[in-house]
Amino acid sequence: MPFRRHAFPRCLPVVLLPLAAAVHADTRESFVILEQLAPTATRLEQGEYAGNFYVPSSLDNMTWGYLPNRTAKPVLSVPSGSVVTFDTVSHEGLLEDQGRDPAAYFGSHGVKPDHVLQEAVALTSSERAHDFAKDGPHVVTGPVAIEGAEPGDVLKVEILAVEPRVPYGVISNRHGKGALFGEYPKTPAQADASTAHPERYGNLSIFTPIEQAGDGYVGVLDGGDGRKIKFPLQPFMGIMGVAADTDQPVHSVPPAHYGGNVDVNDLGAGATAYYPVAVPGALFYTGDSHFVQGDGEVALTALEGSARATFRLTLLKSGASEIPGKQLSQPMGENDDFWITLGLDEDLDEAMKKSTREAIRFLTEQYGIDDTVAYAYLSAATDFEVSQVVDKTKGINSMIRKSDFAEFNE
Repeated sequence: MPFRRHAFPRCLPVVLLPLAAAVHADTRESFVILEQLAPTATRLEQGEYAGNFYVPSSLDNMTWGYLPNRTAKPVLSVPSGSVVTFDTVSHEGLLEDQGRDPAAYFGSHGVKPDHVLQEAVALTSSERAHDFAKDGPHVVTGPVAIEGAEPGDVLKVEILAVEPRVPYGVISNRHGKGALFGEYPKTPAQADASTAHPERYGNLSIFTPIEQAGDGYVGVLDGGDGRKIKFPLQPFMGIMGVAADTDQPVHSVPPAHYGGNVDVNDLGAGATAYYPVAVPGALFYTGDSHFVQGDGEVALTALEGSARATFRLTLLKSGASEIPGKQLSQPMGENDDFWITLGLDEDLDEAMKKSTREAIRFLTEQYGIDDTVAYAYLSAATDFEVSQVVDKTKGINSMIRKSDFAEFNE
């Protein structure tokens, strides 16, 4: 795919994405921020995304710190098979320990006011309540109802594109969180921390610009002595899911059977995720966009930044032959090369057991092999990856190679 500086393809099967701007003075004027396409949820009639349904990150379409539940009102209802584009806003740069003022926070790192998303400014300057100590950090966009979806069905979510809306992100480490909490951050927290004095939280947020590298882009960290650490982007949405069957608030941090903050970095453009439907309409939502994340996400966050995500949402009715493993009680995924089963638990050992059990169940149901053979195969030929250890509920996912089962598809 040729690089296009001012145009954005509707389907991006690779991770080298054309970005909308650059922070450095010699290149920043050449780029255009991905501003919202319409003020309200609608179907687009013209432009690059013509024919897609569209959901902007307006105040009416965003929740902060919580996921939709069965009482949530859909911002849009679409038929099965629809392509839906969401504009999302990252929480990084918006939170109380960063001053709840994205224009000031990003401005302090050299970002011009017109390169700060207006939706971010609107959210933080609104009266929207957000308790830094109690609420989740994530800004979530949606939900979208899928016509005809009922409990027992499965929602198939094809990830067509994840496009950064801005040319910068943030990597954060906060007290009490991360794989090495108690050791990092090194600056102690103070009891009187507030949005007026965000430095008193003692948390660490590293602003990370994006630079062009050939036909793609890389994140750039200061390595000291004038040296730069550069790493390629692999954008994906940390939060995707369907509404939980409860009328109680659903915190945005721990992932669960409905999806949510699963943070599996293999579920980027070209991959497909599946979610068991628990409420009428399914109520799909997304947020927490990551420009790139290492397995484990050990410091607390990935390189987080605002993104535009495009999905095809297809309803699979209960019992449909297209449902992987014939049935689902929790999310799973696939890409061209692998089936991906999840294990979620507060205990990492238990998450490993759950991922293994789910992988065995999937193999026996999908391919009709004996469970002991499936267990042996997994031990010999399947990698189990730690998706994240920082979201209360930890995650491990299997990577089951599809090509190993070529004879089962003949």
